[in-house]
Amino acid sequence: MMDSFFSNPDGIFSTIVYTFLSLFFLVISRYIYQALHKEIKINYELVEADNFAFSFAHVGYLTGIIIALGGVLTGNSTDNLINDLIDFSLYAILSIILLNLSILLNDLLILRKMNLKHELIEDQNIGVGVLEASISIATGLIIYGAVSGDSHNDMINGFLSTVIFWGVGMLMFVISTFAYNAILKFSLLEEIKKNNFAVGIAYSGVIISIANLIRHGIQGDFISWEASAQNILYNSVLALVLLPFIRLIADKLLLPGQNLTDELVHQEKPNMGAGLVEAFAYVGCSILLDWTL
Repeated sequence: MMDSFFSNPDGIFSTIVYTFLSLFFLVISRYIYQALHKEIKINYELVEADNFAFSFAHVGYLTGIIIALGGVLTGNSTDNLINDLIDFSLYAILSIILLNLSILLNDLLILRKMNLKHELIEDQNIGVGVLEASISIATGLIIYGAVSGDSHNDMINGFLSTVIFWGVGMLMFVISTFAYNAILKFSLLEEIKKNNFAVGIAYSGVIISIANLIRHGIQGDFISWEASAQNILYNSVLALVLLPFIRLIADKLLLPGQNLTDELVHQEKPNMGAGLVEAFAYVGCSILLDWTL
């Protein structure tokens, strides 16, 4: 009976162990972030400088870690607690690596021509902060989908599929930047660079919605690369095609009598509420599609 208590992967003891192990990896992820961004003093920005932009980005980063860990926690078990804990730890390390790579690629490919330290630390650009947070959360969703299936039975394929799906997600984030910018009557990056929090919120909804649909396409047991590729392609194209229609819904139905572009950029103080409504439209539609596809 005692052996069963300590070895049962679904028992109270395993719940306690997973909780403390998750907190441990959260702390580890914080140190890794600090090591990769030596120019940023995390404690100083969070406490001394009251830097809301960095706080937003950092909390989004930690949220992405939690979501990614959830993929392993909700996946299939090997019925052996020790083996499950080893799998969990390995995927936790992989998730931390991929999330930090996402942030670096985001700065290089999406927030190009912007300096992270200047925007987040010196300028305290909240638009950049919320975008950094959304990239982390979106990456967490993709990792969640990639590892939530039968990852335990084939660790090599599990790792490989996670990395490949993550790479596809990063590519879709970049494509979505160009696609979203194409339907706007203003420059997305220029507005974010001008510390337009409202635009940052709106575009964050685009990124998270696309990640959610990619997660839907890859979640579950791995069947074949062909099946996964078809699901990702279908869901990604659907998300991009729907972008202008969803924005129209946000403009005409959720904000009747108002012009969304005017609310976001053509007034002295950008309307953050309008940006939140647009973000909700994208995320809300992706949730509905997740339930109906």
